[in-house]
Amino acid sequence: MEKYRIYCSGPLFCAEEVGGMSAIAKVLEDSGFQTFLPHRDGLEKYVMRFSNASLLSAISGIRRRVDYAIFSLDVYELIERCHAAVCNLNGRVPDEGMIVEAALASAAGKPLVLFKDDVRAPFGGYDNSMLTSLAHGKIVGNLKELPAALRKEMSQKTNRASLSGDLQKAISYGKRISSVLEHLPGNMGEKKWAEEVLTQVMDQALKEE
Repeated sequence: MEKYRIYCSGPLFCAEEVGGMSAIAKVLEDSGFQTFLPHRDGLEKYVMRFSNASLLSAISGIRRRVDYAIFSLDVYELIERCHAAVCNLNGRVPDEGMIVEAALASAAGKPLVLFKDDVRAPFGGYDNSMLTSLAHGKIVGNLKELPAALRKEMSQKTNRASLSGDLQKAISYGKRISSVLEHLPGNMGEKKWAEEVLTQVMDQALKEE
């Protein structure tokens, strides 16, 4: 039986945020889903160990390439490889990247579930309606309710919209990056600087074009 793969989107820039995203992935995995966590499974894991200040100097020469590679891999996972998405709205304001991913998932006709167990919200206790209206169901407020909410959302028929040429190009590049990452030694990021690993991944992906 096929395991459905779920894209887990949300803030991941400090230990608390990483812990929250990992908790979301765990409750889904314990319920039989596969998950994609950008900070665990994507290119982010090769740069997240640097602070914001040192990151600029560590990969400054390839920063634009890295940004596009991260975008491409995550978009490929979100739109092509994963069956649905869970977006974590926690935070004083929702994470910017998560907002983009929620919009892309909705536009691509992906089943989308919003999660929030944080009482903070910028609009009198509510998040922006342009974000919350992307999902059909109510915002899930309890981790244990996520698997059932996902299954309910995935049981509904959705229609996928056509994608722009730029987005299709990014997805194609992301697919090649994913293939390269799957053949890297698991501890490579621990033995080499982020710039060396990222450059190797991106160059190899371009060769496979």
